[in-house]
Amino acid sequence: MESSILSFQMPKNACNSHLHIIDPKYPNNGKAAAQKGTVEEYRKIAEKLGFERAVFVQAKVFGTDNTCLTDAIAAYGRSKAKGIAVVNNSISDAELRDLERKGVVGLRFSLWNPKNAVVSYEDCLPLAKRIADMGWHVQLHMGAAQLLEHADDLKSLPCPIVIDHMGRLDPAKGTDDPAFRFICSLIDAGHTWVKLSGPYLNTTVGRPWPDAAKVAKAIASYAPERVVFGTDFPHTTEKIKPSEIELTELAASWFPTAHARELALVKNPEELYGFGK
Repeated sequence: MESSILSFQMPKNACNSHLHIIDPKYPNNGKAAAQKGTVEEYRKIAEKLGFERAVFVQAKVFGTDNTCLTDAIAAYGRSKAKGIAVVNNSISDAELRDLERKGVVGLRFSLWNPKNAVVSYEDCLPLAKRIADMGWHVQLHMGAAQLLEHADDLKSLPCPIVIDHMGRLDPAKGTDDPAFRFICSLIDAGHTWVKLSGPYLNTTVGRPWPDAAKVAKAIASYAPERVVFGTDFPHTTEKIKPSEIELTELAASWFPTAHARELALVKNPEELYGFGK
């Protein structure tokens, strides 16, 4: 699909692999209205940019109630959308299977800020064992120091791992952060993927986020078949929302060839999330 508003041709079946649907009509913690980003709003953006597929990630404002997430998948279309849910280990096997029927393919553990984490690290290990046979993965939003702290556990997880937001490396260190080498070692082990998203979370200098771009390019170059790309719509951490066009344009430099973009935007999401199956 060709998009006239971008400097590059968006490949057919391109996937935005990290975004949130936040519809205030669902029960929430009171912050949904300020962070609003509905299916209808995102669909208009995606059509302009040429994203045909999407991975919706459960938003923190809904806690472990994944109703907004699964309704968003249904509204967008099961062939075009997948979901990453947030649950704790009290969930029943039947409830996990119900999420699976509704398009969920993984669980997110957003632990970067323990003060507002919805689930705990202690839930990660038992849930990883429970979802391994389902073909799901765990998506880890952890800081660099947290990744290293739990290195032994992560190396032994029985299901695939997706590292969120480039591993939240120390922006001042970039690829010199010891966690970069650890992430590379997880990739080498064969069951880890990295989401290249959220440059504004990985910078000390601000837009156009050159320090974050350096890390993204390094990971993409190291493991072109193990990276996916996301815009992080609707940018809940940012008081001034970045342009969706500006963020999507990052794909042109992070993945500088048509082949690299085909991998990051189409082939890798197909393998990781099961699109087209």
